[in-house]
Amino acid sequence: MNKLLFLVATFWVGNAFAMTPVLPIERIYSDPALVGKSPRQLSVSPDGSRVTYLQGKTEDYEHYDLWEYNIAANQRRLLVDSATLIKGEESLSDEEKARRERQRIYGKGIMEYFWSNDGKSLLFPLNGDIYYYNLERGEASQLTKTDAFETDIRFSPKGNYVSYIRNQNIYIYHLKSGREEALTTDGGGLIKNGMAEFVAQEEMDRMTGYWWAPDESKIAFTQVDESAVEEIIRNEIYAEEIKLVSQRYPSTGTANARIKLAVMDISSQHIDWVDLGNNHDIYLPRVDWFENSIEVSYQWQSRDQKTLKLYAFNTITKAQRLILQEDSNTWINLHHDLTFLEHQPDFVWASERDGFKHLYLYSNKGTLKQQLTHGQWVIDQVEKVDEASKLVYFTGRKDSVLERHLYAVHLETNIISKISKRPGFHSINFAKKGRIYVDDFSSTSVLPQVSVHHQDGQRIAWLEQNDVNESHPYYPFQKHYIGPEFGQLKAKDGQALHYALYNNPNVAADQAKPAIVLVYGGPHAQMVKNSFARDQFFIQHLVSKGYVVFRLDNRGSYGRGVAFESPIYKQLGDVEVEDQIAGAKFLQTLPFVDSSRIGVFGHSYGGYLAQMLMYKAGDYFSAGVSGAPVTDWLLYDTHYTERYLGHPKSNAIGYRNSSVFPYLKSLEKPLMIYHGMADDNVLFTHATKVFKALQDEMKPFEIMTYPGSKHSIRGKNTRIHLDNTVLHFFDRHFAMTPLSN
Repeated sequence: MNKLLFLVATFWVGNAFAMTPVLPIERIYSDPALVGKSPRQLSVSPDGSRVTYLQGKTEDYEHYDLWEYNIAANQRRLLVDSATLIKGEESLSDEEKARRERQRIYGKGIMEYFWSNDGKSLLFPLNGDIYYYNLERGEASQLTKTDAFETDIRFSPKGNYVSYIRNQNIYIYHLKSGREEALTTDGGGLIKNGMAEFVAQEEMDRMTGYWWAPDESKIAFTQVDESAVEEIIRNEIYAEEIKLVSQRYPSTGTANARIKLAVMDISSQHIDWVDLGNNHDIYLPRVDWFENSIEVSYQWQSRDQKTLKLYAFNTITKAQRLILQEDSNTWINLHHDLTFLEHQPDFVWASERDGFKHLYLYSNKGTLKQQLTHGQWVIDQVEKVDEASKLVYFTGRKDSVLERHLYAVHLETNIISKISKRPGFHSINFAKKGRIYVDDFSSTSVLPQVSVHHQDGQRIAWLEQNDVNESHPYYPFQKHYIGPEFGQLKAKDGQALHYALYNNPNVAADQAKPAIVLVYGGPHAQMVKNSFARDQFFIQHLVSKGYVVFRLDNRGSYGRGVAFESPIYKQLGDVEVEDQIAGAKFLQTLPFVDSSRIGVFGHSYGGYLAQMLMYKAGDYFSAGVSGAPVTDWLLYDTHYTERYLGHPKSNAIGYRNSSVFPYLKSLEKPLMIYHGMADDNVLFTHATKVFKALQDEMKPFEIMTYPGSKHSIRGKNTRIHLDNTVLHFFDRHFAMTPLSN
């Protein structure tokens, strides 16, 4: 690994002269140890004997290969070099490109892989085809070689088949005979078999539309009919061309795709259609099989998302039964925390019914046996159920809302044990059968580290210690690192608001300095936490220049329970603005902050909130950058928008007041808006619509557009340009001298 060359910058901050080492933005995106690109997609083999992961090439960290770490031998090796399988640029279908954007998967080479249940083989897509890796033989073989593209590939539970989607139909490949078989043939055009519709992928975290029974005798699958969904013609503007893309996009208040659920018997290919009721305007967020392979469960969600029902369909009797029902006065957050036990007729379920997300034990008949976790804190998710030990392993916030730890709760005694010890954020991946897990850990003072553990928490080995020694590119900068000061403010309703404040006391100690508020502020996100955030190096760059950086999680953010999230219901951009103003008022009380130079910067929901703050709170924020913002919620999709604002017909005033347009005439301070010109999530129309409205009001503003970029604005050089553009904007308007070599 090359040593990072640091810039020793000489610059003026007000009248104070300072010299401090600054991590150049160009280098932040040029070293895997800094950008957090390696390793990724960590997975433990089902038997817990090895860990597999994707790692970028030394010369191109965005090009991934498949590696393994053998736990017993304490050895790692390259399994598959993607460059040996394909030469040149990888070709992907539009469907696969869209799936990767929904999954937030970016890069080249091997981007996904899947274990067989016996732990003897791996499966991965590459260049639109399917590859099979046999661990005993140590070689990869290509299973398909077609002009069409295969997506959503996986092993069947017993490993006899590989299943996938091609041309909107479900196929299986018989591994013993090499024979391919189409299970459905009527997919095509507006009909999709076994595929997740747009809102399922983007908003429900459901990327598939088919599910194997545990004994692989049947497949449950969805059939999606998009004929009722509004067709929009979307521009994708690239540097040298403009593409007109026809997309079925369900804008809020319009028709969704109609979804059906079926169960196919693999041997006879007989199909039973599950009766989902007379109301077809519903969502189907989850499907899960019982361990007996006779019953399949599905979750039925009402269009207004206030009701969630868990049903069971008996594939023999064709009878259905309601297992449980969740109701809310606002909305119900979906989760993946349903686990049917293998050796007893019970299941573990998560619910927010007591105001916080907790775990419950039910009988398979729907009888509540006990609540497993309690308290004014939330669980994140179930990581594993160990029936032999009668333990449910989960991640949660029991000790601190700022940290995520691994815990275990006993199924009978309800006693909770804390497994992870180090303060910070732990992301856990358990072996399906073995008693091993991988811990992807970081804190505000520790760069991301990956370690392998026994399920009691004892560390077995480092997979990536990321030790900041003299050869590490971060080493010269570490002693100058500025960590956050965590604290709390009070919201208008008395709830605590957590903040993180970064200030470099060694720069302009006798001067009042400009502050930048980094904001997201939307649901299902938490920005203030004890982890090494992906933008941490950008923050360090700012504070090294003499900026104060501030983050505050307003009401509506994740991790605090229903009462903290629900104040945004039926009105977005209101309490969030209130809370961020409270943060700005707090900054104004600090002697080292110049209250006339407080800026705000956010992307996506943060871009929306940055604009709202510039329009509605211009007395507190004197410059703002709004990235890829939603500006009119009528342009956004059904499932996300209606969850928080309801249907436009029943909440027209809420939609109007939640958009930026009633307020933009109040803009008096510098504002820059940037947007990817091929964004298929927050469409570029959101930007052009506000451009025109600001022009009509004769309001000066700045723009930066990125040809060909999607919502995330990817690419090393593009990200360097974006960060520098944001930095230079604030430098200009806050009279900060740019760094010079």
